[in-house]
Amino acid sequence: MSDRDDFVARFGGVFEHSPWIAERAFDNGRINAPLAAGPVHEALCTEFRAAGHGERLEVLRAHPDLAGKLAIAGGLTEDSKSEQAGAGLDRLSADEHARFTELNTRYMTHFGFPFIIAVKGHDKHSILAAFETRVGNDPETEFATACAEVEKIAGFRIHALLAEG
Repeated sequence: MSDRDDFVARFGGVFEHSPWIAERAFDNGRINAPLAAGPVHEALCTEFRAAGHGERLEVLRAHPDLAGKLAIAGGLTEDSKSEQAGAGLDRLSADEHARFTELNTRYMTHFGFPFIIAVKGHDKHSILAAFETRVGNDPETEFATACAEVEKIAGFRIHALLAEG
């Protein structure tokens, strides 16, 4: 296996189901040894930002709904499952789950991609508050906000991967 294959295998999932970002970062010479979280994150974010609107939209659409159907069915990636559980989204009351479901539906209808927030450091209450605020954003503002949140999520995942060695 090549260095490229190793890198993509390790970091290809930090942007949800979007290994092309790691592939491009490697192919464009942005990855240098020794690997460090800051430079790897910056390299991947540079490729994400350089992508066209359509490609970035597909990255957003690759994310699961918060506390949504995939979570209930056990269909989340391990990273998403752990992140949502860490914020308490796996322990919602029936009323809280109904509210998340209603907001997920409104948000997806309005923006065409799921609500995305880097849940680390949040709990279900702060996530719900952000959700209720952001569902009222205009599409351009929310697209930029969601992209920034995706980059934060990638940063947390990269730090975790490099801490594991």
